[in-house]
Amino acid sequence: MSAEKPDIDPARVQQWLGEDPDLQLIDVREPYEHEAGHIEGTRLIGLVELSSQAASVDRERPVVFYCRVGARSDMAAQAFRAAGFEAYSMSGGLARWSSEGRPLSPESGTVADH
Repeated sequence: MSAEKPDIDPARVQQWLGEDPDLQLIDVREPYEHEAGHIEGTRLIGLVELSSQAASVDRERPVVFYCRVGARSDMAAQAFRAAGFEAYSMSGGLARWSSEGRPLSPESGTVADH
């Protein structure tokens, strides 16, 4: 884990999910955004609830946060890194994930406006 910006490309996240389907991938958007479209198998913990839910995140395993374009997930990753987690923010967020042709759930999912 480096002290640099904790960005990770969507392609690497997709590869990592293929290698480890139990990767801690956390959507920090609002519930309505998650319902509109999300990455299959991810956990929703809105940014405002993240500090109160931090104990439910496994500190022994890497965690990747994502949001719509990366600003909220970057804040989450920075905070978790400061607390000793190996934490990353998916660069470009779900908007980039989707624009690069990666699947959303549900199948007809979209990237909601924030």
